Amino acid sequence: MDEIIISKAIIEGYTRELLDCMDVDVAIVGAGPSGLAAGYYLAKKGIKTAIFERRLSVGGGMWGGGMMFNRIVVQSEAKEILDEFGITVKEYQKDYYVADSVEAVSALCYRTVKAGTRIFNLITAEDVMIREGDRVTGLVLNWSAVSLANLHVDPLTIRSKLVIDATGHDAEICNLVACKTGRKLATSTGGVVGEKPMWAEIAERETVAYTKEIYPGLLVAGMVVNAVFGLPRMGPIFGGMLLSGKKAADLAADLLR
Repeated sequence: MDEIIISKAIIEGYTRELLDCMDVDVAIVGAGPSGLAAGYYLAKKGIKTAIFERRLSVGGGMWGGGMMFNRIVVQSEAKEILDEFGITVKEYQKDYYVADSVEAVSALCYRTVKAGTRIFNLITAEDVMIREGDRVTGLVLNWSAVSLANLHVDPLTIRSKLVIDATGHDAEICNLVACKTGRKLATSTGGVVGEKPMWAEIAERETVAYTKEIYPGLLVAGMVVNAVFGLPRMGPIFGGMLLSGKKAADLAADLLR
């Protein structure tokens, strides 16, 4: 085996995929459960989608289950999503279903990629592009290692018709839009309200209910919803995040029409 050929294969293969994703229908920031679910359902609809994840691994907090017990819980409504992904689910008691978090993340990642969504890890969205009458029209990207090393290296950009913020508790894209533009998000304060203490029953329901377009061209999914709208957090029950990702995909498809 020739090391140079190996290196060229990696560089050329990756570059072709990245170049093809310079212009997409939907760009998702964050490859946690809601981002992966959104990517899967968008790809199933034939919508060109790319996910950008700042970490080495995808899956967000799902890997660790609850306090590093690698099991997750979902409710009846979300069990259908796990079934669709082929994830083994066991009923604990009525309306409480348990799954292995490692199997769940692996299946979500595999099925999302096979459906056609591209996932680029180790890339950080450090800014957004706003055009066309104050509309989010793309992302400003850099290698995660650049920010970790505190290097002054200018970023590159990709264009998208819609962006989904699936960055979890930090609501990174929503904070960027609110802070950099000075314009109001569709929340009670016009900004990121901040996540409230844990209340799983309320959080699971409202995470899905409040999944929406929060600024022209920008949708929210998963824990971003809770942070932006001031909702409770829910802990290691992941059904709401999966359902939120699916709803975000449906909303994005409607907006693209």
